[in-house]
Amino acid sequence: MKTLTGTLLALMLLLTVPEPIKKDTLKGVLYSDESLVSIGIENGVIVELTTLDNQADIPDVYLAPGLIDVQINGYLGVDFSGPDLTVEGVKKATKALWKAGVTSYFPTVITNDIERIKKNFAILAEARQDPEIGPSIPGFHLEGPYISPLPGFRGAHLEKYIKAPDWDEFQEIQKAADNGIILLTLAPELDGAIPFIKKCVASGVTVSLGHHNGSAADVLSAVEAGAKMATHLGNGCANEINRHNNPLWPQLSNDALTASIIVDGFHLNREEVRTFYKTKGVEKIILISDALDLAGLPPGEYIRGERKLVLTPDVVQLPKENVLAGAASPISKCIGVVMEYTQCGLKNAIQMASTNPAKLFSLNELGAIEIGKRADLVLFTIKNNRMIVKKTYVDGSLVYSQD
Repeated sequence: MKTLTGTLLALMLLLTVPEPIKKDTLKGVLYSDESLVSIGIENGVIVELTTLDNQADIPDVYLAPGLIDVQINGYLGVDFSGPDLTVEGVKKATKALWKAGVTSYFPTVITNDIERIKKNFAILAEARQDPEIGPSIPGFHLEGPYISPLPGFRGAHLEKYIKAPDWDEFQEIQKAADNGIILLTLAPELDGAIPFIKKCVASGVTVSLGHHNGSAADVLSAVEAGAKMATHLGNGCANEINRHNNPLWPQLSNDALTASIIVDGFHLNREEVRTFYKTKGVEKIILISDALDLAGLPPGEYIRGERKLVLTPDVVQLPKENVLAGAASPISKCIGVVMEYTQCGLKNAIQMASTNPAKLFSLNELGAIEIGKRADLVLFTIKNNRMIVKKTYVDGSLVYSQD
């Protein structure tokens, strides 16, 4: 009896022993004011932020909150909308994005057969439960199928799968995604779009306008229904539009809309980026990559989703429609390009790539270096307006080191 009691007591003691506290200290140049700082981390949370007077032993790297990409279609051969998506593939893409300084992202599924969409969201939902990569996936983005079927406006989305909004159908998709869809891109001019937007917003989904040919009245109605974003403003639009009446001006002029933009140096020219930046201001812009699974692969021709795509070293093209199909670079490339195009400082560039998406989607633990925030951090240098990632931390854990 004594032996049994002793064994039970030992087991109880083992079960009650607290886990060791995980501590770390990072030093570098704070992105926001270029002060030298020390950041103390405990159990994945920033617990100390100290400005240092002594510059000795301070590494010559910037410290910034991890980048947050709310629109990424795939990476390094992993297509979130493809027929061969697996949990292992999602893990592969996530770990590759860590190398680019991306600590959080929204896997984006585009217009497709509804059963494929549901299947892939179910896989993404399963991957999101993985304790290793789950912290990097706060939610998902559904881009389509409720978009414009018109050439140019539909971009690389296949016309045969495009349709009007269907609330019951979306509920099925959301169920397959384990309620993980937190961003939906649609066209406001479609039949039933406005009441659909209201239902999405009431359910907690952020609605963004994209791949559309909506009028000023359509855009205003969508905003009044609760839409908050414009998806890759300046893209997902026909090559030739009316100079006065087109989808760009209503979205650009409406202060209630935050514009996501692809600033990879190819999707928008310098003058467009400068104009968008000056009009919307740093508070109302979110940088996105819109990267395809081809990002990181060798240039050449590829078949993806029944489409022939051409990957150049800089961008992905859809020759049949004479449009761009997506980006070939991670969001970290946008940091240097937006600084070059607008002459904004690093502070504003990081705000558009991290702080703003965290704020818009109420990711309250992310997007800033502050005591109490989750320790999602990136250490990097800037050379020739290019962000070179040295280390990436997610939830206080070192997930990538260049060394």
